[in-house]
Amino acid sequence: MSWNFTAEKAATQTTTRNADQRNPRETFDDAAAGEISEYAVVAEGEERTTWFVWLLVCCCTISGLLFGYDTGVISGALVTIKGDLGPSQLSNGQKARSSERPLEFEFITSATTLGALLGGLAAGAMSDWSGRRPVLGIADLIFIGGALGQAVCHTVWSMIGCRFLIGLGVGLASCIAPLYIQELSPTRLRGRMVVLNVVMITLGQVIAYGIDAGFENVNGGWRWMVGLGTVPAGLQLGLLIFLPESPRILIRRGNMEAAHKVLSRVYAAATSEEVDLKLKVLHAAVRQSVEIANSTTFFERFGSMISIPVNRRALIVGCGMQAFQQLCGFNTLMYYSASLFQEIGFNQPTAVGLIISGTNFVFTLVAFKYIDMIGRRRIMMFSAPGMVFGLALAAIAFHYMTRNTGGNLVAGTNYSQTWSAIVLLSMMIFVASYATGLGNVPWQQGELFGLEVRGIGTSLSTATNWAANLLINSTYLSLMAKITPSGAFGFYAGLCLLGWLFCLFCFPETAGLSLEEVQGVFKDGFGIQESERLRKVKREIREKEKAQEMQATEGYQ
Repeated sequence: MSWNFTAEKAATQTTTRNADQRNPRETFDDAAAGEISEYAVVAEGEERTTWFVWLLVCCCTISGLLFGYDTGVISGALVTIKGDLGPSQLSNGQKARSSERPLEFEFITSATTLGALLGGLAAGAMSDWSGRRPVLGIADLIFIGGALGQAVCHTVWSMIGCRFLIGLGVGLASCIAPLYIQELSPTRLRGRMVVLNVVMITLGQVIAYGIDAGFENVNGGWRWMVGLGTVPAGLQLGLLIFLPESPRILIRRGNMEAAHKVLSRVYAAATSEEVDLKLKVLHAAVRQSVEIANSTTFFERFGSMISIPVNRRALIVGCGMQAFQQLCGFNTLMYYSASLFQEIGFNQPTAVGLIISGTNFVFTLVAFKYIDMIGRRRIMMFSAPGMVFGLALAAIAFHYMTRNTGGNLVAGTNYSQTWSAIVLLSMMIFVASYATGLGNVPWQQGELFGLEVRGIGTSLSTATNWAANLLINSTYLSLMAKITPSGAFGFYAGLCLLGWLFCLFCFPETAGLSLEEVQGVFKDGFGIQESERLRKVKREIREKEKAQEMQATEGYQ
């Protein structure tokens, strides 16, 4: 194992002026200018993840499972609630055209999104103050309360209230879980570890559709569907007791001993001296954030997200990618897939929805395998066009399918099985492309921001995700009615094309760069070329070290 001790020199090349001698603007600018290189603080065996890291990540990703389960379970529940919540329209809505469905449908799905928007906004500031782990615990408690409330409610508005409560928990967890994982993972495997959280989201959707199918013909089965969400939430709440806090948070609190202990377990193959070096470089980076935190208020740091160019560019990328993820219309498919497939003539719509969620799960595993090898940007470049193609194909299929019904879907109509099959195929193409790239890459958002504004940046990015989700989900049924299904899916295809152009011009490659190195990418523009230069330098250093080791081994022999 070879470590380059020039990192110790890099760790000392930080700003040493006392924070109280600078105004807030100077503090932020100095932090941006004093980027700390972690080029040589990479152990040769760092790509081998320890059991400790796997255990931590698996526990954290239960939050993703909850996120996915809730997204998938409501699709089946809406089909089977019938008259259990009072209004007959809710049970008969499936028999009418989309335009005749009651507003309660959109309220039930949108309430969760509104709660998640507010939870996402609060999550970053809460985690900066209390740490990452306590926020996940709060999210679990909220989710348990919301799931139990849903299972016993008897009115539409009580259901909406419980859905809002669950949304708060989902918003907190969706922001903090990826951030917590990023701060605990080795640099070379950080992308894969965050993707594992998305894998669990898709697994949660698969489990939800399976449970939906199992309880579809059970009287009051939807109550079991939503109530079973308490099981993983309770499991994670119990496991959180054994998880450590993020080493960056521990260092910021001055608890170097605890941070050293966590890093020693993350880098189990490293010697104590090597872990000390890793800690020294990390401490130098965190010290800058502590100086900023001590010399500025929360509102000044919040304002720096716009006023400081480095932060502003990172925020544009983070929020832009999260908006792209939702405006493509994917989650409307997750929420309404069973209803949609029922309308176009499938007898087992929940089972067909399971095909979609299964496709999502399988191709998320593809992203898990290759995201750090191929890179975030490259995955987006080749996967986004597949999304555009899938949605365009769906728009064409809906156009020809509904020519005899005025362009609208009318329940009870015998639509062509060929066009119905093409719709299903187009959805699978869209979902496969989404899962490979856009379903994963935006959740790497935590790596875009410096520690001093990481909580704020991830909160704003996550809130953008949920705001776009709220917009799409609350307008989906109305859009289908106003501009027809063909027009709606064509519109989503156009938004996907715009998102691909955004990635082309604004999204830099961050794979292989440390959390501290990524900040330097945004010093001059969006850093697409700079990120590639940094990655090339790191590759050259690793190759040189390996060559030196081979020469030393040959000389010894």
